[in-house]
Amino acid sequence: MTQTPLNPGDSPLVREALSSVVSRETSATPTAAQAGDGPGAGDTGWPRPAKTRVIAVANQKGGVGKTTTSVNIAAALSMHGQRVLVVDLDPQGNASTALATEHRGDVPDVYQVLVDDLPMADIVKQVPEMPNLYCAPATIDLAGAEIELVSLVAREARLRRALAAYEAIELDYIIIDCPPSLGLLTVNALVAAEEVMIPIQCEYYALEGLGQLLRNVDLIKAHLNPTLRLSTIVLTMYDGRTRLASQVAEEVRSHFGETVLNTVIPRSVRLSEAPSYGQSVMTYDPGSSGAMAYMDAAREIAFRATVA
Repeated sequence: MTQTPLNPGDSPLVREALSSVVSRETSATPTAAQAGDGPGAGDTGWPRPAKTRVIAVANQKGGVGKTTTSVNIAAALSMHGQRVLVVDLDPQGNASTALATEHRGDVPDVYQVLVDDLPMADIVKQVPEMPNLYCAPATIDLAGAEIELVSLVAREARLRRALAAYEAIELDYIIIDCPPSLGLLTVNALVAAEEVMIPIQCEYYALEGLGQLLRNVDLIKAHLNPTLRLSTIVLTMYDGRTRLASQVAEEVRSHFGETVLNTVIPRSVRLSEAPSYGQSVMTYDPGSSGAMAYMDAAREIAFRATVA
């Protein structure tokens, strides 16, 4: 028995999910770029931005690759001469684990920066064997920050103030790994950032909350941070064997156009294994499909800075 091929856009669920997203129609970009075809392919040096780019990696849905994207984009950028700070704003501390940065309960962390006004310089640690990469760790204490921030003055801007006062290292990128929620921690990240990067898993469920996230971005832009913009969408966990993955990718590209990176991130066992060794996949297995994809994605992000 033969199965009728499913064309992109045939699924009413996918169309319904995307129709609820804030309309940002632009011309569609080409489908996924092949490894090495992105801007500056083969170049040894990537351009440094004119000023520090602060990027919040956000999506209130869990399991879409926020931390994996944050860590590996940061590692790839640092390997090409960029000075990068990863701010772990997730109480689970997974980004800290992947960057081999101690985050036990008694270690100074982002919680004390937000709640106790501890200077950011007191918690930032250099990532082992990665001279251009730094991490501001998160401990489980951060789980209580949502409640404790409620009563504090300028609660939405405390991370922005801490980053503005941080002058210990001249940085090219600050990448903020947000928790899977739209609470005060994510709001702090969006107020501190100038750019939002959204990882989208190539499955239907990943699209359901996208509209709410974009509405929140627009609200923060209108009331708290007028410079905030959606700069990048990364398609993650792409499985080329399934029609749904290509269908979701096609629909997202048709709605968001050039905001979507040409590079897609495939499903890869190596991406899951690397954190257990306290490494990003860029150092754990540089030749794996996941590492090469994140290298291409980071290259796109770096070269977009020259035309932004």
